[in-house]
Amino acid sequence: MVAEAFSADTAHLVAGGALVAVALAVVYGADRPRGAWTRALRSRFLLGVPWGTLVTIAAVVGVYAFVQSGLENPNRPVVIPFRSWSYLYPEGMLWSGLAHSGRGHITGNLLSTLVAGALAEYAYGHFPGGREVDDGGEAETGPRPVRSALPSIGALRESPPIVASLRESLPTVASLREPLSVGGPARESLSREALAANPYVRAFVVVPGAMVGFGVLSSLFALGPVIGFSGVVFALWGFALVCYPIRTVAALTGVTLVNVTYETLRNPVVVSEASGSYGAPSWANIAIQGHAIGLIGGILAAVWFVRRRRGRRSETVWLDPESRTTALVVFGAVLLFGASRRLWAVYWYLGNERYEMYRAIGFGLLAALAAIVALAVAGRDEPLRPDLAVPEPKTVRESARSLTPAAVGLLLLVSALAVVAGPGIAPNLVAVDDDELPGDPIEIEGYQLTYAENVEDRVVSVVDVEAFGRSTSVNTSGVIVANADREIWTTAVSKGNLAFWGYRAIDVGGTGWRETVWVQRTGWVATNGGPAYRVDAVRDETRSTLFTSDPARAEPRIDGRTVTVAPVDGGFELRVDGGGERDVARFPTANESVTLRGVTFVRQGDAVFAVRGETRVRIAERERYEGRR
Repeated sequence: MVAEAFSADTAHLVAGGALVAVALAVVYGADRPRGAWTRALRSRFLLGVPWGTLVTIAAVVGVYAFVQSGLENPNRPVVIPFRSWSYLYPEGMLWSGLAHSGRGHITGNLLSTLVAGALAEYAYGHFPGGREVDDGGEAETGPRPVRSALPSIGALRESPPIVASLRESLPTVASLREPLSVGGPARESLSREALAANPYVRAFVVVPGAMVGFGVLSSLFALGPVIGFSGVVFALWGFALVCYPIRTVAALTGVTLVNVTYETLRNPVVVSEASGSYGAPSWANIAIQGHAIGLIGGILAAVWFVRRRRGRRSETVWLDPESRTTALVVFGAVLLFGASRRLWAVYWYLGNERYEMYRAIGFGLLAALAAIVALAVAGRDEPLRPDLAVPEPKTVRESARSLTPAAVGLLLLVSALAVVAGPGIAPNLVAVDDDELPGDPIEIEGYQLTYAENVEDRVVSVVDVEAFGRSTSVNTSGVIVANADREIWTTAVSKGNLAFWGYRAIDVGGTGWRETVWVQRTGWVATNGGPAYRVDAVRDETRSTLFTSDPARAEPRIDGRTVTVAPVDGGFELRVDGGGERDVARFPTANESVTLRGVTFVRQGDAVFAVRGETRVRIAERERYEGRR
């Protein structure tokens, strides 16, 4: 069976690959590019490859495989200790921006990194200013701006003033010797500039260093225990939006193409059927604050980069000072990007898996951010009030009088970053309440694990905030994991999630190690009386009961007697009340019976029937879990 499936997958993969190869061959034959397809890449990248992006992807995969023990179980890495819990737990802060919650999470982020990172890295370039690449694919030794910036020989002959100015601009022998003679700082400056222009340093140090560094830095301002590389991904998109607004919007579809290619290689043939699922609303799983920090941070970096590049090239004749992206293009690009990436999904957590989304306000904030970015990127550099402007302002007052639209946009952009990042500081400074957990928790290497219902969520309520009729004082229900030393307190599996699946695995641990605890819900549903259930933890083949629900009374009455199903440690029991007295017995096992106060209870399969004389009614049936069907 496995061999047949393998051969079928291989055959489909070969057939699909052949069709793609033929399609590419037809397009290649029609264009006859002779290297033109890759010329632009080779002019900016070493060997035409975005090495910095690939190195970063490899680093993130390494964190997933070795730090989170994903190599041991690719579908279920250790997640809990690698979230941004608190400044008092530096390990979580260090890894949260690089770690992921599962294979789907890391796959989505890295495929987006491949596209957005390549765009941003192309804008930065391994060669400052790019380089010329001939039709044969060989690169010239000089950077591209040299040939574009210098006038032609004919122009030199026809324009003596140009020759004179060129002679004045060329360095003399004395000026070349001067830095070498002074030693120390001058040599260090030359060395730094040469290092910064080195394509290998830019490709293998600067680019991956910037990505990883931003991932760590952004986690310091995360609002809540977030995890994932998406903050960096949004920063890359933000950088690319400033440099190439239209191309970046078009590249969003490229992420879909890359994802389809990946899934095709992974699963050429998929057989599926209708099934249920359980989870929070899709928008409630988005770390919108972290995404906004990344996007604004990337845009700020790109604005600085572009303006710095313009400043360095302002004297060259090849740069057209009027060639600037219009505000409308930037505004539209940011708005389209934000809408497609659900940056409008501003929501509030109401507790116990209930959420409230403010779509209208979120969309308005997105439009405001797009307008600010458009002003910062495409705003004019002329003062708002030319009559009050000062050519070289030296004081704050003079600077205010000389403000330009672009400067106003930049100040608003910095303010927006502060507004978004600021709320994440206070919660990370506060230690989580380390009071005893409810019930009888089990302990694993400093971790405590238990199950509770309708208890205060200590993560959300770590800072007490009330506004617009909403509060951070909310309740939660489910499997709770805490570790006082790591400032961890979390609902690892919600009550509804466990009720849907019936069992879940909880992985705790640290860098390079894990311990797994299986949590199982077992219950019986009393006829028209609701469920009665218990929650057990299984570790190293040892089972312990963490929680028992309230008993459930069945609706049928048998000769004046009521029947109640009650969960107890290690099992269930039947309680029969009548005539002011109660009899209690353990649940009968399969195909066995027990008699209480003249009523015989028979277990048949997953149901229990009450029999008295000619009367036979169903009292309870085993709880079923949608996720297992």
